[in-house]
Amino acid sequence: MKSYETKDIRNVGIVGHGHCGKTSVVAGLLYAAGATSRLTRVDEGNTVTDYDEEEINRKLTISTSVASIEWKGTKINLLDTPGFNLFTNDAHSALIAADALIIVVDAVAGVEAQTEKMWQYAEDRKLPHAVVINKLDRDRASFERTLESIRTRFGRNAVPIHLPLGREKEFTGVIDLVHMRAHIFVPDGDGKSKQADIPAEYAEAAKVAHEELVEVVAEGKDDLMEEFFEQGTLPEEHIVSGLDEEMREDRIFPVLCMSGLHDVGSDRLLDLIVEAFPSPADRPPATVTLNGQPIERRCADSEPAAAFVFKTTADAFAGRLTYFKVLSGVVRNEANLVNAGKGGGERLAHIGSPLGKTVLPVNELHAGDIGVVAKLKDTVTGDTLAEKSSPVVFPPVKIGEPSIAFAVEAKSRNDEDRMGNALHKLLEEDLSLRFYRDPQTKEFLVAGTGQQHVEIAVSRLKKRYGVDVTLKAPKIPYRETIRGTADVQGRHKKQTGGHGQFGDCWIRMEPLPRGGRFEFANEIFGGSIPKNYIPAVEKGIIETAERGYLAGFPMVDFKVTVYDGSYHDVDSSELAFKLAARKAFRAGMATAKPALLEPVMNVHVQAPVEFAGDLMGDLNGRRGRISGMETQGSTQLINAHVPMAEMLSYQSDLTSMTQGRASFSMEFDHYDYVPQLQAEKIIAAAKAAKTGEVEDDDE
Repeated sequence: MKSYETKDIRNVGIVGHGHCGKTSVVAGLLYAAGATSRLTRVDEGNTVTDYDEEEINRKLTISTSVASIEWKGTKINLLDTPGFNLFTNDAHSALIAADALIIVVDAVAGVEAQTEKMWQYAEDRKLPHAVVINKLDRDRASFERTLESIRTRFGRNAVPIHLPLGREKEFTGVIDLVHMRAHIFVPDGDGKSKQADIPAEYAEAAKVAHEELVEVVAEGKDDLMEEFFEQGTLPEEHIVSGLDEEMREDRIFPVLCMSGLHDVGSDRLLDLIVEAFPSPADRPPATVTLNGQPIERRCADSEPAAAFVFKTTADAFAGRLTYFKVLSGVVRNEANLVNAGKGGGERLAHIGSPLGKTVLPVNELHAGDIGVVAKLKDTVTGDTLAEKSSPVVFPPVKIGEPSIAFAVEAKSRNDEDRMGNALHKLLEEDLSLRFYRDPQTKEFLVAGTGQQHVEIAVSRLKKRYGVDVTLKAPKIPYRETIRGTADVQGRHKKQTGGHGQFGDCWIRMEPLPRGGRFEFANEIFGGSIPKNYIPAVEKGIIETAERGYLAGFPMVDFKVTVYDGSYHDVDSSELAFKLAARKAFRAGMATAKPALLEPVMNVHVQAPVEFAGDLMGDLNGRRGRISGMETQGSTQLINAHVPMAEMLSYQSDLTSMTQGRASFSMEFDHYDYVPQLQAEKIIAAAKAAKTGEVEDDDE
């Protein structure tokens, strides 16, 4: 692939709810642009951007894939992102490379949960975005109903520039409302249309839609509004220039029609990307850090070279593949750059443009372009590569914390030896995963955004690295706290030969609001405890609180104030005061009304209306509290707060309750008290497990 200047580059994220057809849209664009020799399909497992074995088997996008194509003298880098909530952290980290978004909406389902989230993401980052109503060839597809759902959520500035020709299986083309021409496609053809006059039966609807488009475009600019009032319309060239300018300014959101599966509408979307979407040079300068100071860096070849790594993958043959966006300057083949955050040097040998898992060699990449390089030493996702003379650092995207953890156990000694190294390779790819050892249970834990997320990681361990592991029931991250106050003494005195041990402290314990974690206060006056022993008191409290009191879970949301005590000139020591603080903590817990806390999830369920009653009853049965309901056409949205412990089996239960027609997402919301009956069971189970561990140790 040849090198393209910044003005001739478009970086476009393809986003939307799961199963809205994003990958099929990308497949249609690739075929229309000549990047593939045939129209690939998700069901056949041969698409360019869903190439991972797990994605092929599950028929869904798990991680963002990049495909570079050429269209009318412009290079378009398409980022095909995951649509399910479990994998949106990957989408958010990769979309840092996008300069505009295409939001894909299913013509049957309309606006869904992730559609709204990605729209909000675009608004937060001020990314221009267009909407593609996809799957117009499906049974029960409706352009009118889907457009209504879009405009109900996002306003009338989501304005159609297309009308569909034909309904459902008869969908074979679009009416261009800007130029007032029909474009006829051959379904399953090459995605390129033939122009024709607008059929008579569509003439009136096209005229009304064209007038509405002109009015919305005119409202965006004072000079166009004046022209519109004087003439009652706008000339075609002013509609085009106004639409392009207002889209780049994120004030108009064109709505297009498509069938990615049958490649209807692809060339129309490609033309819009080239003509109306911003180049990297049109975007505001990036805020970066240079020598600890924030500066602005323009996306221009004249600036020093710098590149931000937005994705890392592991390839069985090429090793680690690093995907980067050139923030500024020109990155050439064999370039030597430094990792601005870590300090080490990196040589970029054999850079290329990505086409799914294929790398298309290039000699150089200009500012704003996206590239890939293999076998960097220490650089991973979130790092910045820059010239040694100007080591700027681009801020990495913030990734949410995992919501669920599973214990993982190797099936053999050989698997155990290789498990850690293999998991760390997966962690480089997926920033949402965590792998750590629980100091309380001595178990190795893999944490992710949901059960399916962790299961996919385990499957990759076996298929890629030959490491076979077993997942155990997820650990609920319970916490302990106090509801009351305590005023207690902790006294440690031990006399042995020579120096003894003496520490004495009085502490006051009180609860903090949820999220208050831990506070320590020193109110010692008069030197009853020397200042150099106060940190030991705090350390003793923290260490004991980590081990909990009721069931071994860490203590949170409490304050400890040390206000009195005594010491011995010879026998007192840091260790003695730390042990005294431990005794004071245990004594205080006995009277401070200890309680268990459990994580409560914010759950969003989307299902056909006919299942609403059963779903609400099920959520109530899981100790859930319904926080909101909304009906959108034939779809029911339910929001609820439900304890995590009750949601572990929800994915499979929801599928069976709704015949697979519902979806849900959840994220951590807050901690709340565990009801007494459940708390007693949790405490009893924890004590039984501890007793078993003691017996094992005795053996």
